[in-house]
Amino acid sequence: MSEFVDMEIFARVVGAGSMSAAGREMGLSPAVVSKRLRRLEDRLGTRLLQRTTRQISLTEAGQGFYERVVAILASIDEAEAFVSRRSALAHGTLKISAPTSFGRLHIAPHLGPFLKQNPDLAVHLDLDDAFVDIVGNGFDLAIRIAELSDSSLVARRLAPIHRVLCATPEYIAERGVPRTVDDLAGHVCLAAAPQDHWRLEGPAGAVAFRPVGPIHTNSSEVVREALLSGLGIALRSTWDIGPELAAGRLVVVMPGYRASRHVAVHAVYPTRRFLPAKVRVFIDYLAQLYGPQPYWDRGLDHLLLSGNNEQSTAAE
Repeated sequence: MSEFVDMEIFARVVGAGSMSAAGREMGLSPAVVSKRLRRLEDRLGTRLLQRTTRQISLTEAGQGFYERVVAILASIDEAEAFVSRRSALAHGTLKISAPTSFGRLHIAPHLGPFLKQNPDLAVHLDLDDAFVDIVGNGFDLAIRIAELSDSSLVARRLAPIHRVLCATPEYIAERGVPRTVDDLAGHVCLAAAPQDHWRLEGPAGAVAFRPVGPIHTNSSEVVREALLSGLGIALRSTWDIGPELAAGRLVVVMPGYRASRHVAVHAVYPTRRFLPAKVRVFIDYLAQLYGPQPYWDRGLDHLLLSGNNEQSTAAE
């Protein structure tokens, strides 16, 4: 790269008409400018400039070299401007990993408006409930619903998650209302296989309960359908069953107990440095769409607050 710097110094000297003027433009002393010009001429094996105490002038070889150097430097400037413009604009294919149900309910329906805002983008959305290796599998980012531990990935919190114990009114009418964690042992509890324990925060603090039920599955959506069929009690996120809660098809049980409030919706990506515009605009889009009071919790304030009030009263 030093050769390009020498060529730029040479072009600046010719344009400015003197080494001292070129040095002032570039923040270099006349001695340094003179040294770099001599090095350039030595490397080329020819004299480029005729120097006198009053002025400088181009040799025949210098004139031809100057014309070509100006073209080269202009091409470099154009190339850098091209890359800078592309870095500032969202373009290309955005490859996203997201949980299956959340991606279907809260990402897929919003891709249309996002792509209209960013017409030079295409989206590859891969739905998988496993925590995929986003770097190894070539993803630009992943949406994760978890209490994130320390990792080499960068995470941005997009929205809070509220998870409640719930069941259908029919199930409660048939089996009764559980009021404590111990009561859950007498009920059908529904959970996907990886979810070994429900970690709850209640009037007496944190408690863990291992759900036992007649269904064994690796699919959260299967658990959801079993819950809606009236088979048992499940711990579900309001983003998943908000409409059913609002319509009364599901009811909150044991409202004084909630899952850990440290779980949230996060966007995770490999690095902050040189973050591509396509990643930045999508994360900003979701952050604005969801926010600290996400749309899926609208109309559920009385249910979410009742648990806090009951927990507070019981603790007193």
